Amino acid sequence: MFGSGIYILILPIMSTEITVWHNNRCGKSREALKRLDEKGITYSVRNYMQDKPSPAELKGVLAKLGIKAEDWVRKKESVYAELFKNKEPDENSLLKAMCEYPQLIERPVIVKGNKAVIARPAERMDGLL
Repeated sequence: MFGSGIYILILPIMSTEITVWHNNRCGKSREALKRLDEKGITYSVRNYMQDKPSPAELKGVLAKLGIKAEDWVRKKESVYAELFKNKEPDENSLLKAMCEYPQLIERPVIVKGNKAVIARPAERMDGLL
């Protein structure tokens, strides 16, 4: 007689939670939230303006975006001009500035699992959802 076997299939868990890096003063950011609401998609909000991100957190999002800090920073902000006038900032300088002055972070950023997108325009998030 053969023993009864129990087989367990273990699959990797893919995070389907959506996080929106949101600045309430930004129209594009509010538009992204409205788009998610209209689609009935559940999400959490990362209020990075009130709760400043750490360099490690920024690096994690950059990895998900697949870009460098120079591609995520808002270069037209006055604080950027003040900090980096006549300078070519390196990655660490940009990350430090983005932590200290979160208005330098381009928004909104939609994060899902190990991917993220800067939703400008808001339709860019559709491929991630």
